[in-house]
Amino acid sequence: MLIPVILAGGTGSRLWPLSRELYPKQFLNVTGSKTMLQSTLARLVGLEHTSPLIVCNEEHRFIVAEQLRLGGFGHSGIILEPVPRNTAPAIALAALQAMEQGGDPLLLVMPADHIIDDEIAFQTAVKKGLASANHGQLVTFGIVPHSAETGYGYILRGEAVAGFEANYVVKEFVEKPNSELAQHYVDSGEYYWNSGMFLFKATAFIAELKRLAPDILTACQHALSASSADMEFIRVNPDDFEACPSDSIDYAIMEKTQLATVVPLHSNWNDIGSWSALWDVSDKDEQHNVKKGDVIAVNSQSNYLCSHNKLVATVGVNNLVVVETKDAILVANKDNIQEVKQVVEALNASGRTEHIFHREVYRPWGKYDCIDCGSRDNVKRITVKPGEKLSLQMHHHRAEHWIVVSGTALVTNGDQTILVTEDQSTYIPLGTAHSLENPGIIPLEMIEVQTGSYLGEDDIVRFEDRYGRADN
Repeated sequence: MLIPVILAGGTGSRLWPLSRELYPKQFLNVTGSKTMLQSTLARLVGLEHTSPLIVCNEEHRFIVAEQLRLGGFGHSGIILEPVPRNTAPAIALAALQAMEQGGDPLLLVMPADHIIDDEIAFQTAVKKGLASANHGQLVTFGIVPHSAETGYGYILRGEAVAGFEANYVVKEFVEKPNSELAQHYVDSGEYYWNSGMFLFKATAFIAELKRLAPDILTACQHALSASSADMEFIRVNPDDFEACPSDSIDYAIMEKTQLATVVPLHSNWNDIGSWSALWDVSDKDEQHNVKKGDVIAVNSQSNYLCSHNKLVATVGVNNLVVVETKDAILVANKDNIQEVKQVVEALNASGRTEHIFHREVYRPWGKYDCIDCGSRDNVKRITVKPGEKLSLQMHHHRAEHWIVVSGTALVTNGDQTILVTEDQSTYIPLGTAHSLENPGIIPLEMIEVQTGSYLGEDDIVRFEDRYGRADN
């Protein structure tokens, strides 16, 4: 039995301002018609497998569930990490959960933020690794390099493993090299890019974890044994998981084990670790510009130009990344694009929020867009999906005016429950318990005007909530 394990954690700060802490790159549609998470799941079509296990940050749980639903993908559990602890603990949680569900399954571990353009080659490589993994080996997949990349780690292969097609002993994991060393690796034909994808029996991985990183295993066992079910989510015990050491599977296991084998994967592959990497894999015009959205490029070459709301026009510029969102604009030279992370660090240090969430924020019931904000007023455009409902809540410091633009709102306002239709409005006084529901079959669009002395999102007391967010 093969169970895919999709690692959907991470913040993707190097793709700021499109990727944010609360809406990172794995949930973005950067190429094609699917998000990166959905593309990862679609890559499994053609392999015999059961429903995947998803591991993600607790803050992203509703985004994950919604993207699975929209893509038509099933799952056997969404495991929530209360805090990030890198890949070794995430995989440990998945392995323990898979064993708890029965048997000794094979786990195919895949990050949710990779692009692989040849799905047949991917599936062929997985099938070549099955026999070795069933024999107790820890299989990784090495991307056959087509250039001397300095942004990837490398795997040095050893001798072929007897009896297993295209399986080689892992001789060494190598850190990201300089350009000269990277060229030597490629020229030798013995090195692969480290893809971060793995295939192994759950018991084989747990046995090596017990031998090489017992603290990680113990913490994950305790966290999962004290877990609770919350709708389709598996909530591990936060105190036990916070006590878990943070480490990657490479450092904790793969670089130390004697069971590591590598299967070559012949495909264009990219982990989309920067805007320049995204430029590499995107369609370009005759001037080698990538243009997304409303863009005009005059006498400009080799740029990544992305507009989401406003016209972006360039004249006589080359080798730039220009990304416009509702609340931020990035202008950077592609040669210095890795330094975008320093912008995120500066935003965090100054107490700003543009690195945490977009102006448009997604919720399990829909979304809201903060279109204007003053010292004592805040204006939002709210969209509620059909059949969904916001929590029964109240605020200590603000009142709210609701104006329905389209659809129908079922509003609880203190002791009253009323229908508010298009071009109608209602007023929620400060301190009044209230809720909003869309009883119709089309999205509810409305404008909310908040007024008061404090307008922060933390001024909320939830009494009832169908998404498990009510205050105790």
